Amino acid sequence: MKVAVEILTGTLFYIEVGNDATVADLKKEIGAQQKLPQDRLILFLDNKQTRLISEDQGDGATLVDCGVRDGSHIYLFFDPVDLDESSDQSWPHYSCLEQASMSNRGQKGEGI
Repeated sequence: MKVAVEILTGTLFYIEVGNDATVADLKKEIGAQQKLPQDRLILFLDNKQTRLISEDQGDGATLVDCGVRDGSHIYLFFDPVDLDESSDQSWPHYSCLEQASMSNRGQKGEGI
């Protein structure tokens, strides 16, 4: 299957994986093609729910089980590098996942 992957910078690229590929397989292909650390990749499937891929099943789940189909559009986020303890902790730091979650709540009219 061939999927479109979009980074928030607007970069769009295509990845081809087997029909039985797992989330880990997709992350490995993205990492190799784009020279990105696959352990920091967070993938959201653009469908009616725009949900996190592998949220419930983990990276071992097949893409098909996560709702990914041939031609699916996937948004790519990055999990931030851990801050060391000597850095300034007075400013709130949120992971991409937390930021996306807050953004989704705000779009639905819910409080943060």
